[in-house]
Amino acid sequence: MGVSHWIRYGAAAFLGLSALAAAGGAGAQGMVKNTYGDWQMRCETPAGATAEQCALVQNVVAEDRPNVTLVIIVLKTADAKSRLLRVVAPLGILLPSGLGLKIDQTDIGRAGFVRCLATGCVAEVVMEDNLINQMKTGQAATFIVFQTPEEGIGIPVSLNGFATGFDALP
Repeated sequence: MGVSHWIRYGAAAFLGLSALAAAGGAGAQGMVKNTYGDWQMRCETPAGATAEQCALVQNVVAEDRPNVTLVIIVLKTADAKSRLLRVVAPLGILLPSGLGLKIDQTDIGRAGFVRCLATGCVAEVVMEDNLINQMKTGQAATFIVFQTPEEGIGIPVSLNGFATGFDALP
């Protein structure tokens, strides 16, 4: 499957919750408002904004590589027109290979990285209904980062609580 088959790339700006993306392995910022299974709802009011913005967040570490961490962030844009999946991967990964995704045993495809910060590199995609439904009904997602073109590291992410948490996003 090609790079863009599990998402539609948007001109989605780095909207709100960019501080969450800067959290690295220490955990995301923002106040924890609720917990849904293995996901936390974290909220903050971005500078200059009048309303708080919330996101579902999960921090994961590769079992066999404690230095490989991911922060998975799902949020609705401030205009409530798009749903974004933002994944912060560690520095040192191979950017041209993108970020792979499998849900249960289904290969969803790859997404490109859009930006690197001091704490990691960010892949960000606009979530279509099909992907949202797959995440809501799946048991586990596996995000795949590459350290060499041949070596993909699969990092399991629990989808326990995702459906309830996603539906609760303001």
